[in-house]
Amino acid sequence: MRRDEAYALVCEWIRNPNLRKHLLAVEACMRAYARRFGADEDEWGTVGLLHDLDYERYPYAGPGGHPFVGVEELRRRGAPEHWCRAILSHADYSGVPRHTPMEKALFACDEITGFVVAVALVKGRSLRNVDVESVKRKMKDKAFARAVSREDLVRGAEELGVPFEDHVATVLEAMRGVGEALELA
Repeated sequence: MRRDEAYALVCEWIRNPNLRKHLLAVEACMRAYARRFGADEDEWGTVGLLHDLDYERYPYAGPGGHPFVGVEELRRRGAPEHWCRAILSHADYSGVPRHTPMEKALFACDEITGFVVAVALVKGRSLRNVDVESVKRKMKDKAFARAVSREDLVRGAEELGVPFEDHVATVLEAMRGVGEALELA
C-alpha cells in the first residue's frame, strides 16, 4: 500500500480532523525513526499513518474494537503482516509484544505526539515554542493532559533504546516538519 492509498483510507475511515492530525504527527515521527535506524522511511511512515485507522469507528479496546478492526481491514487489503503486528503491538492490551524497532517506535511515538500537541496548545499554539524542557516540566504536572500515561511516555523511549530527552527532541523536530498540517506551525 502506497502512502497516498493509505491516506485515502484514513480519510475514508476518519472524519475527526484532530485524529487525522494525530496520524500525520505519528507518521512524521515514524519517518524520523526510520531514518535514524536505517529502515524504510515510507514503510514506517505508512504504518504510523494507519495505526489508529479504526479508532473513530471502534474506540473501545479489545476484539471487535481498536486496533483489531483496523488490522483486519488492512489484512483484507493485503497489508504486510509485519505492519499489522506493529499496529497490534502499539496497544498493550492486544497481547502482542513489541520486538522489532518498528513496533517499538510506533509505541514510543503514539502517546508522546499527543502530549507534545497539548504542550504546544498552551504555548501559543506553536511547536516552535515547545522544547524538551517544557515537555518535561508539563509531565510533572499531573493535572495537565491527565489521560496521558507518563509511564508509557518514558517506557516508550526506554523500549526504543533512546534517552528520553533525545526521544522528545526527535519527536519535536519531526512534528515541526509537518507543523503546517498540524496547524501548529
